[in-house]
Amino acid sequence: MKRAVALTTSLLLATGTAMAAGELMTSVPPSSQTVTDWYKQSIYDPNNTKIGEIVDVLVAPDGKINSLIVGVGGFLGAGEKDVAVNFAAIKKTTKNNSSYLTMNTTKEDLKSALGFKYDREKTTWVPDTSSK
Repeated sequence: MKRAVALTTSLLLATGTAMAAGELMTSVPPSSQTVTDWYKQSIYDPNNTKIGEIVDVLVAPDGKINSLIVGVGGFLGAGEKDVAVNFAAIKKTTKNNSSYLTMNTTKEDLKSALGFKYDREKTTWVPDTSSK
């Protein structure tokens, strides 16, 4: 009996170790970008005018980033409106050895978009019916 328990325990430990080892990586894919390349970064229009800042990065159940929440307007956070933007709409641009994010829209377009607010109970972003 002791032998069967020891063998079962060894198999469980070995299986658990093998599964964990299969999930670990020995290198990072070269095309990877960090969330810090996006989160809390400013977004500029095609004329290099700041139009907003990314305040959240939303991840789909499959692990892919599908959208961003962009804060627009206001001053030092007061009066700011948060809008949802398709992740593919933001482009990383390099100019003079500096990288920055651009979007083919205007600040006015973002300000007139549907606003969202974070619902702490639901832990998700929901339409902000108080913003027009």
